[in-house]
Amino acid sequence: MTLKERKNEVGGLSNPSKMPGYGYSLPAAECGVGSRLRKVSGSTCSSCYAMKGRYSFGTVQSALYRRLDSISTPEWVENMSFLINFYSEKSPYFRWHDSGDIQNEDHLSKIVEVCRNTPSVKHWLPSREYAIVKSFLKKNSIPSNLTIRLSAHMIEGSPAPTIRDTVKSAVHRNDPTGHVCPAPSQGNQCGDCRACWSREVGTVSYHIH
Repeated sequence: MTLKERKNEVGGLSNPSKMPGYGYSLPAAECGVGSRLRKVSGSTCSSCYAMKGRYSFGTVQSALYRRLDSISTPEWVENMSFLINFYSEKSPYFRWHDSGDIQNEDHLSKIVEVCRNTPSVKHWLPSREYAIVKSFLKKNSIPSNLTIRLSAHMIEGSPAPTIRDTVKSAVHRNDPTGHVCPAPSQGNQCGDCRACWSREVGTVSYHIH
């Protein structure tokens, strides 16, 4: 299978402008917890960036749903592993779901398998799907190159729960906690910061945007 064919099979990778490498985005409308939080004032999803701007364009939405549909195909893990390894020479960092979230335990299991197949790449997986992650981790382990960062539900609210082998993120207006994301002060770019990909950083706090 050619590189182009593999990209077509998984719907292509995303290339977030602020990130050091590639990512994989899904439609935010299909978030489980996020869809409920969008209706809650003061939640981290109440003004979801992935529901507006370029994410709302028809062509972008079509691509996002192609990716979502591709996850159920038997070749998804193989194709994603190949593509991430292929592009790792550009940057050995990968971000899951700059839009969207884990769909179920089977989806998380496939992501973990991809991470195992790409040992030279550091993976960052943010999620608000606490129940899915907790249930999965009761029965499974994750590789050391995968950082699952559980996102708080409310702006400057209660932190995400403590779950084995995971770390946390928060969203702030005026009262950050933990490591403060430097992107707003450096042109909305990660720059040299790789805190999100590190399990050594217990909490990363992002300014509301």
